[in-house]
Amino acid sequence: MTNVTHARSPRTTATYAVSLLVVAAAALTGCGSSDNNSDGKDPLKGDTAKGGTVVVGSNNFPESILIADIYGEALKAKGIKVSYKLNIGSRETTYGLIKNGTITVLPEYNGALLAYLDAKAAPTTVEDTSKAITAGLDAKLTLLEPSEAQDKDAVAVNEATAKKYSLTEKSTIADLADAAKDMVIGGSPEFQTRKQGLVGLKSEYGLNFKSFKALDAGGPLTVAALKGNNIQAADIFSTDPGITKNKFVVLQDSKNLFGFENVTPLAYKSGLTSEGVSALNAVSAKLDTDALVDLNAQVQNDNKDPLDVAKKWLSSAGLS
Repeated sequence: MTNVTHARSPRTTATYAVSLLVVAAAALTGCGSSDNNSDGKDPLKGDTAKGGTVVVGSNNFPESILIADIYGEALKAKGIKVSYKLNIGSRETTYGLIKNGTITVLPEYNGALLAYLDAKAAPTTVEDTSKAITAGLDAKLTLLEPSEAQDKDAVAVNEATAKKYSLTEKSTIADLADAAKDMVIGGSPEFQTRKQGLVGLKSEYGLNFKSFKALDAGGPLTVAALKGNNIQAADIFSTDPGITKNKFVVLQDSKNLFGFENVTPLAYKSGLTSEGVSALNAVSAKLDTDALVDLNAQVQNDNKDPLDVAKKWLSSAGLS
């Protein structure tokens, strides 16, 4: 099969940074951006892939875009036709698109996906998580092998808040019990209604925050708001390089509200060949948390193009 990539918008440092801000703003109205889509079409339209092309999608945050690039380039290395639909939106949107075949492959996080499918599920192992997801998935979808890389939602406070309430890296979310009423917490709009969000923080930890500020999914708006003290706590992804850079303090999730969050490919069964499945499982076998943290830092701190970062990592892992 010929190795083909559909036309893709160039993503220089400047345009990539701007696109992330556009996407984040769009998330506030529940819409995704199609600025980086390979075919220039609306990613929310349900046209299935044509001509055996594997459509790799992503949610609207930098790490998802980076992993989507890794998946796409790994597939291309096996001679598989690939196009991209990036920056689409939250899981509430992308799950519907992969279910109807508009997207063929999507980077997922096993625990968050399971919480979306079954809010009451409480698996104790990665294997049980995968089994529970498979039981709840639409019949047209399949979950591939999970990687060792985990990126959990995490509650972080800024440096000033940590000092005010004597919070350290050994502190737990429960330590916010008395302070939460005076704090504004920020995150994606969906964080307000998810079990792995304000709902769980209240039911599991008894936290009632002063207010919630809808921002983006652990992206530049959330980081900027936390850094500027417009919010005092935030939903931050645990592999975000901005945590160390901005001296944020991540609180321990002692009740395991955020569960397992292994990076795992989710696929539309009929759109992916066995060779494609093998290529993506090979990525999962190589990707670990330390690598993901480093790759995120290259994109978000060093302003490197995620596509270039993806290609370099695949080469170093012997997958290109």
